[in-house]
Amino acid sequence: MIGIIDYGMGNLHSVSSALKRLEQPYFLSDKKEELDQADKLLLPGVGSFKDAMLILNGTGLTDFIKEAAAAGKPLLGICLGMQLLFEESEENGLTKGLGLLPGRVERFSGVTNNGEAYKVPHMGWNKLQYNRRSPLIENLEEGFVYFVHSYVVQSDDPETVIAEAQYGDRAVPAVVGSNNIFGTQFHPEKSSEVGMTILSNFCNLAEEAKA
Repeated sequence: MIGIIDYGMGNLHSVSSALKRLEQPYFLSDKKEELDQADKLLLPGVGSFKDAMLILNGTGLTDFIKEAAAAGKPLLGICLGMQLLFEESEENGLTKGLGLLPGRVERFSGVTNNGEAYKVPHMGWNKLQYNRRSPLIENLEEGFVYFVHSYVVQSDDPETVIAEAQYGDRAVPAVVGSNNIFGTQFHPEKSSEVGMTILSNFCNLAEEAKA
């Protein structure tokens, strides 16, 4: 059973619809005691990093998520939810994240090292480039996924970056993971067959599966 963490800043309808299409049982909740009953946790997110962390901290969900992750429960962050997994973000002032993965979140500069401008936010379809194997991308060889974001993860550990996408002149961490903690910067529920395969892989993770 998938527990979707409902903290008021996720695209719950599209994620729920995707899980329905996959015929995966799920529930939405903002209550720690209910979410604790889930086999796996999904952390969606749309909006500001700072606002999201204010809500998670204020509701006690920050500690719950950290404890669940430490106990080995599989966790998938989507879009902003992936960014929240990292240590901090510069969005609207420096804000501490969940600190489950090493690295920080910074805004796209909008200018390459050669002085060429590119659009921010990063919005549209980009091809995934796989860096290493992971159960989250099992049965996938290549494909395009859908991004909408103005901030990007700068990982301190290359091993956590499972797949990347090129935008501007930088490699954007698109799929990240370490042990039982996973994240996608793109929206898998809006990314056609590739995204649905990634969601299905997460839903079907064995308890001992590691990123």
